[in-house]
Amino acid sequence: MRHALCLMLALLSLAVPVTRADTVVVTADRMVDVLAGRVVANPQITITDGRIVAVGSKGAAAPAGARHVDLPGMTLLPGLIDMHVHLTSDPRYGGYRGLEFTDGFWTVVGVANAKRTLEAGFTTVRNVGSGDYADVAIKQGIEEGFVPGPRIVPATYAIGATGGHCDATEFPPSISVPAPAVANGPEELRATVRKLRKYGAEVIKFCATGGVLSKTDTVGGQQYSLAEMTALVDEAHMLGLKVAVHAHGTSGIKDAIRAGVDTVEHASLADEEAFALAKQHGTYFSMDIYNDDYILAEGAKNGLFPESLDKEKQVGRRQRETFKAATAAGVRMIFGTDGGVYPNGNNARQFATMVAWGMTPMQAIRAATATASEALGRSGDVGAIAAGRYGDLIAVGGDPLADVTRLQTVEFVMKGGTVVKGPGLAAAGGDR
Repeated sequence: MRHALCLMLALLSLAVPVTRADTVVVTADRMVDVLAGRVVANPQITITDGRIVAVGSKGAAAPAGARHVDLPGMTLLPGLIDMHVHLTSDPRYGGYRGLEFTDGFWTVVGVANAKRTLEAGFTTVRNVGSGDYADVAIKQGIEEGFVPGPRIVPATYAIGATGGHCDATEFPPSISVPAPAVANGPEELRATVRKLRKYGAEVIKFCATGGVLSKTDTVGGQQYSLAEMTALVDEAHMLGLKVAVHAHGTSGIKDAIRAGVDTVEHASLADEEAFALAKQHGTYFSMDIYNDDYILAEGAKNGLFPESLDKEKQVGRRQRETFKAATAAGVRMIFGTDGGVYPNGNNARQFATMVAWGMTPMQAIRAATATASEALGRSGDVGAIAAGRYGDLIAVGGDPLADVTRLQTVEFVMKGGTVVKGPGLAAAGGDR
């Protein structure tokens, strides 16, 4: 009986195919360790089945059969994270120009922008507002291997009050515009949060104050009460979702923090009390301080409303001054660019602006890696080159801590152990 059992097990082992782990070893001259805040010489990163399994020194033993990607002269960093993008937007179609296209056009735009963003070194993005649940569709297309792109955390629609920044205010009463995420009062807001989660939202975004690109409101005017914000945030948190709030105005920023939001987007007119509240509540600021240059240079040509250009002139420099003060005050800052208000794919241009307005290069890089992953609640899988996290790596020539603009020219991108740009593309299997 013992011999018969052994024979049966042997036959079964022949019938079951052996699955070999896919392993790639990446080496370079330097690595930015964003967790320790230092540069490591001659790193060797071992990635198996898309996850980092070892971080050591070049020349260490590598698993048999592993593929190798060597990046001489380059500096490795974690895949970058942009916490505020709109992949389905293109700034060339400002004002009423976007009405020239059918609804599905914007999903096509989003597919192209997703590829462009990934190739720029951003392997994770938080998409904080798109129509028709298009960000969920693009995320699904990427995950199923139909199109290339970053890991997407979708918000679907941004929630807004009637007549507010996230409502369509540029039309007369005779034109009816679908408004699936316009909600007023605590109960409507709770129901809207539930609906967006039902259809794929992984973060909730709402508009607490006016904004720049809306036509008829004031940029800083508060548009939801504290009671309304609290109901929305409580509902989202009960469902396990984090909350991002669009807020330029001072009172709206502070009430949103009191309501428990996780990140404040823009934060242009935050004051010292807002900084103190953010530190007390553990709230992150996501401040898009680069795009002022683009809006003022290109906005009129792109068809932006004159009202929007006037509002940008009011808040652009003030937002940068607020950014500098918030950084000095110790507010937790994350990298968010508002990609889509300027061309997606140029996200890394903001690093130089962040450094010019008070951050060190390491602080700016951490804002787009380790700190961003904390704000996402995903410190276990993105935001650092560390065992257990995804094999999301980028590389640039030279030292980005000496010249942060080097991040504008990313030469190598790997997502989940697969090379999608640069040296080693063929050896590592190409783009999925």
